[in-house]
Amino acid sequence: PHLAALVLARGGSKGIPLKNIKLLAGVPLIGWVLRAAIDAGVFHSIWVSTDHDEIEKVAKQFGAQVHRRSPEVSQDSSTSLEAITEFLNHHHEVDIVGNIQATSPCLHPSDLIKVADLIQKEGFDSVFSVVRRHQFRWSEVKKGENKMTEPQNLNPAKRYRRQDWPGELYENGSFYFAKRHLIEKGYLQGGKMAYYEMRAEHSVDIDIDIDWPIAEQRVLSFGYFGKEPLKEVKLLVCSIDGCLTNGRIYVTEDHKEMVSYDYRDIVGIDLLKKRGIQVRLISDRDCSKTLSAMQLGCVAKVSVTNKLQVLKDWQEDMGLSWKEVAYLGNEESDVECLKQAGMSGVPADACAAAQKAAGYICRSRGGCGAVREFAEHIFLLLEKVNSARKQ
Repeated sequence: PHLAALVLARGGSKGIPLKNIKLLAGVPLIGWVLRAAIDAGVFHSIWVSTDHDEIEKVAKQFGAQVHRRSPEVSQDSSTSLEAITEFLNHHHEVDIVGNIQATSPCLHPSDLIKVADLIQKEGFDSVFSVVRRHQFRWSEVKKGENKMTEPQNLNPAKRYRRQDWPGELYENGSFYFAKRHLIEKGYLQGGKMAYYEMRAEHSVDIDIDIDWPIAEQRVLSFGYFGKEPLKEVKLLVCSIDGCLTNGRIYVTEDHKEMVSYDYRDIVGIDLLKKRGIQVRLISDRDCSKTLSAMQLGCVAKVSVTNKLQVLKDWQEDMGLSWKEVAYLGNEESDVECLKQAGMSGVPADACAAAQKAAGYICRSRGGCGAVREFAEHIFLLLEKVNSARKQ
């Protein structure tokens, strides 16, 4: 049977405009679940259903196909079932739909693999995700009613300790898998049903109970970053023009060049060095005088015609794997380096080709704190590496 992953990503949002492609920990929100779906390797096709050009562009960058949904199923009042039904009407090859929520950025491929087995090998018609919660419920008393609240799942005279109570299962909205015949009858859950219990730390739903800064911390701690395990970064290579500086060159009347930089970026470089991470600089043009004036104490290569070759030479000389190399670039000349490095980033104002190749897009512009921000991102990921080692 043809199993298709389908992410519904409407352009309209009552809360956050274009939320589905808003950057979360440097990655568009929808990118987190698309990465997990692709790496799961269980889907015959992976789709994003959208009505918005920018969402379509991001979806394709992450390797998904796009179904352009009609205005009729793109309203605030439209249901997921209506959008999924429309998708099936246009894709008769699909037998099973795995509807994955874009707002669940801590989804892991291992969860999707196990669910695919439940529905393909064990014969379930529908499978949905749940999370276990230890919360006591009480009946609601509406304003003006002369009633007392009543306990719903506890005896107040004998309250459970958390370790003595298994808790209850709640839908967490991360995904809903269902066979075609069930959806055509108007159901996403039905027939022979099963739930799949996700780990609590992976159960993040931005739509319901979490704000953006908290979600970023959760994703950096528990998100899925790719098939290969993260390794400790030993080298950061940074493009000078447009990353360390804002790319502008001021020329005086006596033909001297001047550039500006942000002191926060200098602090970021110093912090990286204190963590034992080498920082090296690279540039297409000859900016040796500028570097000398900045007194950064970093190895630098200027007037470079092939940045990737220089990066490879440095990586080999230091005896590093690519997973131990980070790269911050902003131009088309940086694209191949961004693709090769184990950790890659670009400033917010980097060119489109560089943004597409990068794993992290800074909120800061070049020359305005992007190096410091990328350094902080590296530190957070190093914490994740150290945590995994301890486990």
